Amino acid sequence: MTILDLCTRLEATGVATAIAESDWMFPTIETVHVLALTLVIGSIAMLDLRLLGVSSRNLRVMQLSDETLPWTWMAFVVAAITGTLMFVSAATKYYGNVPFRIKMVLLVLAGLNMAVFHLGAWKAVHHWNTALPTPRAARVAGGLSLLFWIAVVVAGRWVGFVSQGGF
Repeated sequence: MTILDLCTRLEATGVATAIAESDWMFPTIETVHVLALTLVIGSIAMLDLRLLGVSSRNLRVMQLSDETLPWTWMAFVVAAITGTLMFVSAATKYYGNVPFRIKMVLLVLAGLNMAVFHLGAWKAVHHWNTALPTPRAARVAGGLSLLFWIAVVVAGRWVGFVSQGGF
């Protein structure tokens, strides 16, 4: 079975058909997706900007992380669920959509950046929790995170304006 075959099967499910045939379901799901993504990116940006030394300079990095990350993860779960629902409603269309593929790659890169940060610089956060500037690795991770998440938004907006398979 190819990926396109899987997309065809997903698109034929009852949930996907209900979303695709409804006048209100897709726009409602998309609205929730955008709101959740706004919270994801806003909360991530707060921590990234602190890592870069641009904002929240008076807050400890760990304090800011403890306050924002629960919101980030909750909103990310909502965004992932709503994104999946939108995808299944037109899976074959999205499969061939280059900006959609770019968005998925960017999400993976954002996740990898986060993993590298947490497996690296974050392990020593107790030593630089209040430091300004933060270690170079933390600043690089924060900058890349902002770049990847802004690019996710750009690619996500681009998805709806591109026909299948083209730019």
